[in-house]
Amino acid sequence: MDSVDIAMALTFVVLASTVVLYAIERYPIESIALGSVSALIVVFTIFPVTAPDGTEVTTADFLAGFANPALITVICLLVIGQGLFQTDALEGPAKAIVRMSRGRSHWAATPILIVVAILSAFLNNTPVVVMFLPILTAVAATTGQSPARVLMPLSFIAILGGMTTLIGSSTNLLVANYAAQSSDLRLTFFSFTPIGLIVAGAGSIYVLYVMPRFVKIRKTMAEEFQATSGKQFIAQIEITYGHPLVGVESVSGMFPKLKDMTVRLVQRGQKPILPPFENVALSPGDTVIVAATRAALANALARRQPLMDTESDAGSSGREASATAPGSINLAEVVVAPASRLMGRTLPQSGFYSETGCLVMGIQRRSRMPRMAMNDIRLEAGDVLLVAGNEDEIARLRGNRDVLLLDWSTAELPRRRYAPRALLIFACVVALAATGVVPIVSTAVAGTFAMIATGCLNIRQAMRAIDSRIFMLVGASLAGAVALESTGGAMAIATTLVQVLEGASPAIMLSALFFIVMILTNFLSNNAAAVLFTPVALNLADQIGQPPEAFVVCLIFAANSSFATPVGYQTNLIVMGPGHYRFNDFLKAGTPLTLILWLTFSLVAPWYYGL
Repeated sequence: MDSVDIAMALTFVVLASTVVLYAIERYPIESIALGSVSALIVVFTIFPVTAPDGTEVTTADFLAGFANPALITVICLLVIGQGLFQTDALEGPAKAIVRMSRGRSHWAATPILIVVAILSAFLNNTPVVVMFLPILTAVAATTGQSPARVLMPLSFIAILGGMTTLIGSSTNLLVANYAAQSSDLRLTFFSFTPIGLIVAGAGSIYVLYVMPRFVKIRKTMAEEFQATSGKQFIAQIEITYGHPLVGVESVSGMFPKLKDMTVRLVQRGQKPILPPFENVALSPGDTVIVAATRAALANALARRQPLMDTESDAGSSGREASATAPGSINLAEVVVAPASRLMGRTLPQSGFYSETGCLVMGIQRRSRMPRMAMNDIRLEAGDVLLVAGNEDEIARLRGNRDVLLLDWSTAELPRRRYAPRALLIFACVVALAATGVVPIVSTAVAGTFAMIATGCLNIRQAMRAIDSRIFMLVGASLAGAVALESTGGAMAIATTLVQVLEGASPAIMLSALFFIVMILTNFLSNNAAAVLFTPVALNLADQIGQPPEAFVVCLIFAANSSFATPVGYQTNLIVMGPGHYRFNDFLKAGTPLTLILWLTFSLVAPWYYGL
């Protein structure tokens, strides 16, 4: 046995072990991926292998995947998506979609996913997923759902839509062009659309109505705390000249513009106005005392015409204007510590703002909800204060002996005034990528720079959007593909398939070809699997005297069936981070889908092609 055969055998062992370790989820994905690359480097160092082009496979070949344009594209698209999230740019469209669903929040995403499937048949599915990922994330947030319920279906439905036409996926064009060069087969735009609609339709039923029910929802610790925190804070809104609430009248005892808050008191000079509010119109000088959740207060502070303003609130308490720059405000929660100097004092008396630079936006008291102005409440141990400040000011609260900072509660407010420019950047990226005027990797890199340069994101937020799991997964999978191709392992699989199927009926050959390619496409790239098996498909058709179209179309569908792993297709990687998915989630949700497609094609294709 020569070194190439040994390297091939060890490559299979490394890849099989890597997949098993990914699936059991006992160790971090990053560690497994790094171990996989390291093992392949050691194997090829001990047993040198010469690639088909005559060059020796080196360590650089295994590390090249970490600079792959597809990986750079995915990372840049994640950063662009973070820019949309950070500016709340898609809140309006998301609410409009929810309204159009007429209250059926559970099905709000379904019409969007159908549109995605249609568009993916005529556009490259990667920019389509990029376009709709932030929209579906916003819709999920608006309807109170986890993004995990809609993002994996988004990727899968885009891949299914891309199966139905010649230009729906780069894989389709690649196989068609190779087949045209090697045979007399000429596939047209809609050559395989009828059978593609049947196969993709069967898969879509599963994706839309079955899969979301058992996708596992995972959140970060901070999200878990914030999602379950429905506690109410007492806050006050100072009505100044030019304030958005000036002139707002009560309707049926409530104020329409404060629908997500409970108004407990309107202080007008020395006169308190208590609910129910009848024929009350807010005017400059009024102080509105409200009870609201943290989310409602954050929304009032972050909107383009803020109902709460850090500068006016600071001035109302006899303090200097906040130095917090617009668009860089962080919210956090702190607890008044036992024996704190704040106990028994009101906020103006405490000097909390002058000492910390953080402005108190609300007070929450577990024992009772006082009906008085926030600045008149005397603080007690255990009170929770919702504070606003810049990142450094919030961080300094960790060393403050009077309050205890709840680290998980810290979050930056959306920069909503930058929403139009974020939308413009996003639209340009999608338009250029979808039309093919500029390569998608170029537009993604340029869009990332534009998001940072225009202030939609800062460097820290951009770095936070980069998912280390995706980076290591892609790099390791591409290293595995290099090992398979250079040792001849992939070709050995194809050759074995031809030998095993010798003498079988055309229908069985077609089904077996689909099954083998379907498995490999989840671990190689779909384009690599397509290129490798196109000559095999044409050879099979020629040997048994059947028209090659059935086998070439079989290869197109099978190579697109990359649902069982996140590395199987670029759109899977794009949704992996925002959906908080793990490798095992794709295995559990995607494996049934691949089997459905395989069985559907195996049953329909012999009838459709008359085999």
